[in-house]
Amino acid sequence: MAWLQKRTDSTSRAALYSTSLGKTILLVGMGNPGKEYDDTRHNIGFRSLEDWVSKTDEMGDWVAKKDLECQEASGRLGDTRVIAIKPQTFMNLSGNAVQKVAAFYKVPASQICVLHDELDIDFGQIRLRVGGASAGHNGVKSITQMLGTEDYGRIRIGIGPKDPPQIDSADFVLQKFKAAQAADMPALLRETNAILGEYVYGGQLPTDTHSFLI
Repeated sequence: MAWLQKRTDSTSRAALYSTSLGKTILLVGMGNPGKEYDDTRHNIGFRSLEDWVSKTDEMGDWVAKKDLECQEASGRLGDTRVIAIKPQTFMNLSGNAVQKVAAFYKVPASQICVLHDELDIDFGQIRLRVGGASAGHNGVKSITQMLGTEDYGRIRIGIGPKDPPQIDSADFVLQKFKAAQAADMPALLRETNAILGEYVYGGQLPTDTHSFLI
């Protein structure tokens, strides 16, 4: 599968993030539960993971897991068991669900990959990396605190820059995408689907920047 543009970031702490065959991997889509948050910038992690699950025949339907504080879909792709979750704790407490699911299925942090919005990255770019600070993202901060490590994969989906610049960041991320960006959503979802497919089937999350706008 071809990516429209790819740039390797040689300064990252890890050049490749690997999962071994026969292992379980955990994919986490970040967002807030509730229809009022559908299609908001902050919920692009939910939306991206939902789209991949819906288009991957091997993945089952979403099921509410109240004891694990999430919605879950699972499947086996080749030799890899995939658990996909959407925490239902609201963004700032996402780590509660991630920690519970990781403990239940015995998934180490090295086999967890989180999809989330990133205000410091422009819309049109998606950056992949392992570890690093939260960059002010409270959901990522919660996951790091609950797992006790930063060393898990990140698919960071750009939603910036703020427009207008003076708008409060908390208000901006809870707004819906503007019309022009909404029109580019199919391209964004194709890119995140390609990234997830490459990760799950290939076993690696390369440290790259992807651009889906030409």
